[in-house]
Amino acid sequence: MFNISISSLRHYEKIGLLSPEFVDEESGYRYYGIKQFERLNIIKYLRVLDFPVKSVLDFLQNRDVEKIKNKLLEQKQIIIQKKKELEIIEQKINKRLNDIEKAIKSKTDVIETEIIPKMKIAYVLNNISPVSHLDLETSLRQLDKGKNDPIIFSGKVGVGISEKNLKAENYSEYGIVFVILDEEDVFNGNIEILPKQHCLTLKFRGTHKDAYKYYEKMIAYIKGQNLEIIGFSREITMVDYSLSNNEEQFITEIQIPIKKAGT
Repeated sequence: MFNISISSLRHYEKIGLLSPEFVDEESGYRYYGIKQFERLNIIKYLRVLDFPVKSVLDFLQNRDVEKIKNKLLEQKQIIIQKKKELEIIEQKINKRLNDIEKAIKSKTDVIETEIIPKMKIAYVLNNISPVSHLDLETSLRQLDKGKNDPIIFSGKVGVGISEKNLKAENYSEYGIVFVILDEEDVFNGNIEILPKQHCLTLKFRGTHKDAYKYYEKMIAYIKGQNLEIIGFSREITMVDYSLSNNEEQFITEIQIPIKKAGT
């Protein structure tokens, strides 16, 4: 009649929320009457409004108009907060979908000059030489410690080679691991706002272990075009093990901040 499972009825009985009118001692069968129906209606109504079981029990033990009014106002504020969190999650899902679509449509192995928008990153400074995605796990766990937002979405992970190492053509040692944050993300740790910059960009099929040959190509281009490196590289995974087991689908982007030499 109420579409309530036996396990839920037993749980309600155990915590004192809904007791049967009669229990057959021999069979253990529980019998419920009109009195329990009325109580169960209240329970179902409040549960549909997402009231916690403890809050429902508290009300049923002392029913009062002012009390239910206050509880409804409290629950309304909880729902408003949950709605905000769900909207943020929706935004993050949309951004991730856009990132995946962009990766799928990307031209690979093509050097381009782009204006990269302002970027907020959380980072740790670690010297690593990643061969697989597992080599980043220690650094990412360090970043996890700084999360203050339960719904932070660490979707875009990057590593970087310092300006000094790029100019020395040392592409094997990375000095920074970072996560690109959205504006609403709250993080207690190292944060940097990277300004809008002209960057040389190149997307390639593969991961960090494949990147060195593309750095060689980009540095040769920089020299040939009389450009100057003005910051650490941003090597960002667009599609990796977190999205696919098929390595042929992996796409990584390298961004190197540049300016015309002498300007």
